[in-house]
Amino acid sequence: MSEPPLLTVPADGVPEPVADRAALDRAIASLAAGTGPTGIDAERAHGFRYSARAYLIQLRRAGAGTFLIDPIAFRDGDAEADLSALAPALGPEWILHAASQDLPCLAEIGLLPPTLFDTELAGRLLGFPRVSLGTMVEEVLGIRLLKEHSAADWSTRPFPDAWLAYAALDVELLADLRTALTEQLEASGKAEWARQEFAALAAGAGQPAPERVDPWRRTSGMHHVRTPRQALLVQCLWTARDAIARELDKAPGKILPDRAISGAATTVTAATRQQLRAVEGFERRQAKRFESNWLAAVDQALSAPRSALPPLHLPSDGPPPPRTWARRDPAAAGRLERARAHVTQLSEDLHIPAENLLTPDVVRRLAWQPPQPLSEDAVDEFLAAHGARPWQRDLLAGPFTRLLADDA
Repeated sequence: MSEPPLLTVPADGVPEPVADRAALDRAIASLAAGTGPTGIDAERAHGFRYSARAYLIQLRRAGAGTFLIDPIAFRDGDAEADLSALAPALGPEWILHAASQDLPCLAEIGLLPPTLFDTELAGRLLGFPRVSLGTMVEEVLGIRLLKEHSAADWSTRPFPDAWLAYAALDVELLADLRTALTEQLEASGKAEWARQEFAALAAGAGQPAPERVDPWRRTSGMHHVRTPRQALLVQCLWTARDAIARELDKAPGKILPDRAISGAATTVTAATRQQLRAVEGFERRQAKRFESNWLAAVDQALSAPRSALPPLHLPSDGPPPPRTWARRDPAAAGRLERARAHVTQLSEDLHIPAENLLTPDVVRRLAWQPPQPLSEDAVDEFLAAHGARPWQRDLLAGPFTRLLADDA
């Protein structure tokens, strides 16, 4: 069987990046004169820069063609670019792939979708085993896309020509993919489910992400930390690295890898603080530039009074780990087993990933402490309060009510 054709060049050629006001005005006029939805993508510099800002915006609309917008060219000093004037020209529906990844950086520059269609999420609802853009374009449209620059440092200027071709191709076929997926959603009876999911994404597009409590606890290797003093060492080193990375706009891992922080926390003492370079990661050229910062962080952690030490683990507002349920509450363990089995079976029957039916956290919370008195309305309200959409509640509220009864 022959391979599908490989698309290497956009049909209309590779456009020059829009990097000044006159070119932006022309792009806005052309896009406003276009028809139908607009395909949108954003390139960030994840792994290279501290920020998650967009370094390139790709837009394609029927009748207008493709535009590559350089938002960095429109920044005002340290302030993010304001490209809100683009939004009305993009039509009533935007097409994105994995919208949740791009919506925050689009919102930063004033681009909020009226409605959207997420081709990745559509693929999940349709049961595609792999939902990357390249894979879905190949499976649905029979065309292969070049995907060789997905991990590039898009803060690079000027953009290499090959990168611009790649970027333009990312939106070249979004409208065609949307059309084909819409037909499949309608045929499978899942179109309304998709509309509800897309509406939830659009409604949350401008909402700031909730701040994580103690983000330093997510440091790789944290599971090796055994004492509150070691935890404080992680916190102080992580905080020092974060301040440097933010100031330089570099990915924290480029300054000092996580393994160096957790390694130092579990090995460095007051007697060995001067041997910090011996810990793997601290010998890097970039890390050595900030040796005084690391030593100050270590001294801060080692000299802190016991009252300043953080707890090894944060108290959780959720249920305990499921592995403890059989001992602590056998009835809850039974409810969880039945609820999980139902979600798994429904996932298989509907060809939808279980996490898209309901997040595991909500299943656990419901099984640990069901609403009382237990009724379908009460379960429905519980699911709604935890973010479940109407289509999910329609599928799950009734069965869960029966399964959560202790004598089920």
